Formats: sequence, structure tokens, C-alpha cells
Amino acid sequence: MPSKNDLKTYYEAGANYAPIHHYAESWPYEIGAREFAAYLVPPHDVGGQADVPVPYEEKEEEYWELNTYVTCEVLGWRGVWNAEERRRIGNNDLGASLYYGFPYYGRWIWAAARMLVDKQHITLPELLGKIAEVKARHGQ
Repeated sequence: MPSKNDLKTYYEAGANYAPIHHYAESWPYEIGAREFAAYLVPPHDVGGQADVPVPYEEKEEEYWELNTYVTCEVLGWRGVWNAEERRRIGNNDLGASLYYGFPYYGRWIWAAARMLVDKQHITLPELLGKIAEVKARHGQ
């Protein structure tokens, strides 16, 4: 298991290349092992990265999560988008700040809303109006 200092060094190296913390580089022809490891890990690919142990917990999906999954699947069945668009928009194009700030199905619904607006199935004012209507209905 990596030490706390090893993890700090690893994440500091990666943070230099993340969209939210980018520093200008002279882009040398040769790089060290630390920089090489950071280049290999895109911000959305967190599988297999070093981290402290996390206890496994069984979690029942919440109602909104199930609805999000069904909504995204129906959009695919109807030909509005495909799985690659969902993965690209939902993960790759999100950026590290939003990626780590959203729950799993939060990224899915964000991608669906963005895609519907980008493909002009709905307008942004329509989407914002519906969000306001739902918030008012649920007293938030």
C-alpha cells in the first residue's frame, strides 16, 4: 500500500496536467517517471489509481438514480444518442472539477441534459424552466 507521502506526490504530479490546474510546460523530449505516470491517467479514468482503502458498502439506488438510468437508456433506444456519446459527454468532456463533484448518475443526467440542448431537442430556457418547475413542486 502506498504511503501518504507517495499518494501526495502522485496526485500533485497528475494535478499539474488536469484541466483545472494546468501549468505551462516547455514540453521536453525526455520526461521523468513521475510525469510519465501522470500523462497516462486521463482525469476521468480513476480505475486502478492509487488511493487509500475505502470500505465497501451495499447501497440501494435512489429513485432519481433509477429514473436517470431509464431516461438515458430510452434516449439511446429512441436514437437520440448512443452509448459512446454518453460516455464522451458524461465523462471525457466534463472536466476534473465536475467529474469529482458529481455523483455517478449525476454525471449521466448532466450529460443527457447537455446533449438534448446541444442537439437542439430542447432549448436551454426550456430546460431551466422545467428545473425551476420541479424545484417548486418539491419545495426546494
